[in-house]
Amino acid sequence: MAQPSTTYKIDLNLTDIDRSIYESLRFTVARHPSETEERLAARLIAYTLFYQENLAFGRGLSDVDEPALWEKSLDGRVLHWIEVGQPDSERITWCSRRTEKFSLVAYGNLRVWQTKCLDPVRSLKNINVVSLGQEALAELSQDLPRSLSWSVMISDGELFVTDERGQHEIPVEWLAGERAQSN
Repeated sequence: MAQPSTTYKIDLNLTDIDRSIYESLRFTVARHPSETEERLAARLIAYTLFYQENLAFGRGLSDVDEPALWEKSLDGRVLHWIEVGQPDSERITWCSRRTEKFSLVAYGNLRVWQTKCLDPVRSLKNINVVSLGQEALAELSQDLPRSLSWSVMISDGELFVTDERGQHEIPVEWLAGERAQSN
């Protein structure tokens, strides 16, 4: 019998000074049985970095034809496809062909992955790749409560998450493309 997903209730106050976004958001998100808390935290950070009103969580690990997050137009076209993790260059190319804009939030030890998987696709015109600081992400994602309350502030490319344990600075480095100031 397959294990069920774990549901998290999210209360997110987002202050993105760089893009003039100020939102109080409440939603639920499911964590796939094979997904780590670290990947869930990376998906939530991706949500804050690329937040738009129509941004939604995809089935990701449950369905390889869907991303971790995406923004669709009213006619069903995929405007923005967002992956999380360290996909291979074939996956990056496949995803980038299905959307107007492709973004990747990478985390973990990226040294070998960058050379092997990212370098071959840097010429793709519609990709943005950002890496998250591994130690800070690991600390933030440790023992995530099922009811999360995060205040996220993004200013001058710096990302800060405040939760019940205090403030966490999450180093963000743009590896390909650049963060759009507005969409």
